[in-house]
Amino acid sequence: MHRSHRVAGALVGSAVGDALGAPFEFGPPGQFSARFPVPARGAHTEMCGGGALGWEPGEFTDDTQMALLVATSLLERGGLDEADLFARFRAWLGGNPPNVGNQTRAVLGSGRPWDVAAAEHFARSGHAAGNGSLMRTTPAAIRFAREGREATMDAARRISALTHGDPSAGEGCAVFHELVRVALDGGDPLAFIPFALMAVPDEHRERWTTVLAPDWTPEQATESNGAVWPTLGQAVWALRHGKDFAEVMRLVIDLGGDTDTVAAVAGGLAGAVYGMGGIPMRWPSVVHGRVPGHSDRLWRLADLQELAAALDGKDGRPYDPGVIPRIGPREVIPGIWAGNLDGARYSESDFAVISLCRLGEPFPHPVHRMAYIADNEHNSGLDAVLADVLDDMAALRAEGHRLLVHCHGGASRTGLVLRGWLVREEGMSVEEATAYVAERWEHLGLWNDSFTAALERLARAR
Repeated sequence: MHRSHRVAGALVGSAVGDALGAPFEFGPPGQFSARFPVPARGAHTEMCGGGALGWEPGEFTDDTQMALLVATSLLERGGLDEADLFARFRAWLGGNPPNVGNQTRAVLGSGRPWDVAAAEHFARSGHAAGNGSLMRTTPAAIRFAREGREATMDAARRISALTHGDPSAGEGCAVFHELVRVALDGGDPLAFIPFALMAVPDEHRERWTTVLAPDWTPEQATESNGAVWPTLGQAVWALRHGKDFAEVMRLVIDLGGDTDTVAAVAGGLAGAVYGMGGIPMRWPSVVHGRVPGHSDRLWRLADLQELAAALDGKDGRPYDPGVIPRIGPREVIPGIWAGNLDGARYSESDFAVISLCRLGEPFPHPVHRMAYIADNEHNSGLDAVLADVLDDMAALRAEGHRLLVHCHGGASRTGLVLRGWLVREEGMSVEEATAYVAERWEHLGLWNDSFTAALERLARAR
């Protein structure tokens, strides 16, 4: 899997977990599966919104808000500037976010300087091992991963210490950073846990070894999952037992309690392991939110993907496709239309749009899914991504939606999905599906051999 897929998966996965878990925060175990016993792939998905604070479907919480402050500070300051980051946190608190952890609020609202506020709070209270620094640290884990183990673990501790004076919280963040680093490099973070623990000071190692052990279960937690130990322990437990990103999310949210934070942490890890293409497209397609105290900018999926690339040292500038001649939409299969980027962008709003490329400005369509497919040979897990797209299309068609499938030119990726639908839903061979689409859509592109190979596998799996 290309590193860029893992990097995007980590940042987007954390935000997805946050938004997915928010409606169930502080509820009892099992609520998620009770409400969604099977995947909800139609117009109304598991990104249901609501909860005690009335979140919008797909809206992220303070976990991702603070994570975005970490990310933007690291990028704009060229590295870790603790005074700048603390000032951003304080301005965020001044913007009256709807949800702030008690410990974070106490430290940021103390009026004390950045380099003493958390330590003084810990000295007074003796309680500072909450999960509030762990929930926001995925961007820093991405940014410092390229600098190696010592640098990334040191950065984790320093960022944590801005609001959480208990070193236990910092050690949890440091272990998380190291596991993300290993995953981004293509390694197995679960196998690497013993090596990460070797870098934890003696006085903290035993407790972290206990909750990260292969045989540890959430029932063995000695604190609620508002504390840092069970939060990371539960995230790692779910990663061990989930077969894919979706199952990891189901496992952690079904634990109840601080569901948004535990799912954000698990989502960061699972996203780095399974990559952007491993996240079901119905979830990141609707992720959004604002950062109080820092302009009224609305963050969406494309912004998070660009931010992730920038954190990894790549070009993170906003994508501008320009204006291209419109193609379509045209009905190619009964109930399914095709088009190119601007053909879809300016189509009637009642289409359920399936986007297979980068967009630039977001579309206005109320039902809109965005899949992570590149028109090259680097689509790790292409079979799973194609199945995810086709499953969502089937659910939306069953609800009576007109579907509009498009990529940038309306040729190769669009053709992959149109042909995939005919192979899976209509029982055609790949050759029959190709001939059917070519006769009705002259823009079909057949240059990507990996797409043809994926269709052949799809046909054999019927």
